[in-house]
Amino acid sequence: MNEISIEYLHKTAEQINMISSLLAGFSIAIVANILISESKDRLIKNILLFATTSASLFLITLFSMTSIIIRTTEGYPIKVSGDDLMFLRLVGFVSFLIGIISLVSMSSV
Repeated sequence: MNEISIEYLHKTAEQINMISSLLAGFSIAIVANILISESKDRLIKNILLFATTSASLFLITLFSMTSIIIRTTEGYPIKVSGDDLMFLRLVGFVSFLIGIISLVSMSSV
């Protein structure tokens, strides 16, 4: 299996970081609006659950991708290889996918 280059990983993490920040902001705005609203029916509770889940997962993605960006930036004092970042890539990618699924579930409720 070919190893992913550090430059490609850096650029991919930057893109996922931007997408995650926008989607997290969208989810947090929905959570804030629902918390302010007066209605407390079952539909609103489900939307709140999915919006909170997606916002928290996108924030986890933000933290893991930011860590990848920091570690792959030129001038980082510790030598880093692609295998060293495997856990951060896995956490970021899985939380991003589950966040997207949760966001779609929220909009379909």
